[in-house]
Amino acid sequence: MGRGKIEIKRIENSSNRQVTFAKRRAGLVKKAREIGVLCDAEVGVVIFSSAGKLYDFWTPKTTFAFAVRLPRILEKYQTNSGKILWDEKHKSISAEIDRVKKENDNMQIELRHMKGEDVNSLQPKELIAIEEALTNGQTNLRDKMMDHWKMHRRNEKMLEEEHKLL
Repeated sequence: MGRGKIEIKRIENSSNRQVTFAKRRAGLVKKAREIGVLCDAEVGVVIFSSAGKLYDFWTPKTTFAFAVRLPRILEKYQTNSGKILWDEKHKSISAEIDRVKKENDNMQIELRHMKGEDVNSLQPKELIAIEEALTNGQTNLRDKMMDHWKMHRRNEKMLEEEHKLL
């Protein structure tokens, strides 16, 4: 016996809606995987749940990071369809995002170096700069600790004086 047709409308029961979403999402991703393998096609699927959670699938040809895959596929779509998805303003924003990402990556590398990780590949000049930065940080930290200690001592003396007055 086959399945009956269902009316395509919003499922009112939230529990049933969530189960249907999960099953249909899995089915859609399975079909995307199959068409990618069987037809050697480049496939990307992006799904947002009603709660705003992102689900994505990409064929092995597009195994780059998500931030690289999506713009590449959208660019390909725009080129082949002739439809304009974004203008020059959006391209400049995209370039700014790429610049900030690169800056973030560089800062992550610098942070790892400050933690003492991945320092074998550094040149002596770079190591000296890191040593100076760490020394300056240590000096600043020591100064702040001394300031806090002095303030603590002052407060302690004030409390002792108040205690004597009482």
